[in-house]
Amino acid sequence: MRGRTEEDLQVASLQERLAAKERQIAGLKRELVQKGSTEASRGVKPENIVWIFGAARTGSTWLSRMMSELERHAVWREPLVGYLFGHLYYVRASHRRGRNLVLGGKRETWLPAVRAFLLQATHLKRPDVEEDDYLVVKEPNGSIGAPLLMEALPESRMILLVRDPRDVVASRLDASSEDSYMNKNLLKKLGKKNPSKHPDIAIQEFSKDFLQHMGNAKQAYDAHQGGKALVRYEELRADALGTMRRIYTELEIPVNERELIRAVEKHSWENIPEEEKGEGKVFRKATPGGWREDLTTEQAAMVERITSPLIEEFYPS
Repeated sequence: MRGRTEEDLQVASLQERLAAKERQIAGLKRELVQKGSTEASRGVKPENIVWIFGAARTGSTWLSRMMSELERHAVWREPLVGYLFGHLYYVRASHRRGRNLVLGGKRETWLPAVRAFLLQATHLKRPDVEEDDYLVVKEPNGSIGAPLLMEALPESRMILLVRDPRDVVASRLDASSEDSYMNKNLLKKLGKKNPSKHPDIAIQEFSKDFLQHMGNAKQAYDAHQGGKALVRYEELRADALGTMRRIYTELEIPVNERELIRAVEKHSWENIPEEEKGEGKVFRKATPGGWREDLTTEQAAMVERITSPLIEEFYPS
């Protein structure tokens, strides 16, 4: 193998300098966002906010319930703040991000306002959370906005919760059935149910939704420089205690071992009341790979085709 020429060394030096400049620019952008906003004088510290991003039906309810049992932990369930900003930015304004739009033009001009909104909303909506507490934000259905939220609050921490998209779609099909808990809740609140769709249409919609939400959450995870943990539902199901230990180690949050053991045992599948488990329930079957029984070969192929980038990365055959 030949030695490195002077030209090779010059190119390597330029690449190293360019990478250093990019890191410096990224740091300055983060500093600008932080200094350009009015910090809330009270409320939870930004670095004590822990986001759970991913997609619906990935196990975020289970994970957040375990985390809520720990001392100085509170959970904010489904604020949909990620959907608020993410849907506007990535869907509604995706083709016309002009300066006249609220989230238009250079992001540095409006990210401080997003940051101020997040901190103020957190304080106003969760005044029960003390400054030194940890606030776990369960936000799977707002994961489309994960890149914006993590850029606005770069000190905060993040859990990317991943699950096999075929199991996710099978679970969402069950949750959207006529007698599911979701339709029963809608009937109580609004006096009506969601109209039923042909399974193939529903599968396409659920798969595209998964791809967008999980794709944006993965983008946020890759870019985030602070505490973060990537968790597969399957490993959480196989070894909840070991996975929880790893999560807190990677988030750099101290946790009491006995509290952790107690939280995992309390919310284990075996300790969930039987009336809360089964088809149409919040907790359906908790069986990784159960999609093989729930989806036809054609339906599984449809999910695989639409979500192929994520399957290839996380669940290669």
